[in-house]
Amino acid sequence: MCIRDSPIALLSALKVYGRGHGERSDAKWIPTTRVIDALDAAFYLAFGNIEPSNKRMMLALDVSGSMGAGVIAGVPGLTPRDASAVMAMVTARTEEKYALMGFATQFMPLNISPRMRLDDVVKHISNLPFGGTDCARPMLHALDKGMAVDTFVVYTDSETWHGAVHPAQALVQYREKMGIPARMVVVGMTSNNFTIADPHDPLMLDV
Repeated sequence: MCIRDSPIALLSALKVYGRGHGERSDAKWIPTTRVIDALDAAFYLAFGNIEPSNKRMMLALDVSGSMGAGVIAGVPGLTPRDASAVMAMVTARTEEKYALMGFATQFMPLNISPRMRLDDVVKHISNLPFGGTDCARPMLHALDKGMAVDTFVVYTDSETWHGAVHPAQALVQYREKMGIPARMVVVGMTSNNFTIADPHDPLMLDV
């Protein structure tokens, strides 16, 4: 086993192995505690392979109910909520200057510490009293609070905009008023034809 794999790749392997059968073949096996423990340990060790950006980051996680449905990369049990929790853990364990926020139509800080385990992070961001998904919230919040942010990273599912201000417009407002050439990356964690970034702006990216 190579622990230089990404945490998501190892978590996917753990999820598939724990089910005892393949998704793209008829292969079956009996999961053993030894292998499960080894994959679990490798998952946490893999965080050490991530290189920090050393930027002022705001990571915004969609915490709406729909994040608990669907799958990532065709892996049963690996939901958008699970994957966004892993990315929050990556940020908390590798970056020094960051803010972790949860959003839907409301916005709030997420108290995720660098040493929390995945199950605890997923529990922390589940069952929160939020409604629709407003991807402009991170920029609007940072502007309202006067927070200095170099990069906004938004993790959401297929519901990407449910507010009065378009996220791209909110980023432009933030840049103009804060004097910071901030970047925005919006990660759609389920497959659809969403678009948030301005295609003419090299500092905005849809994934």
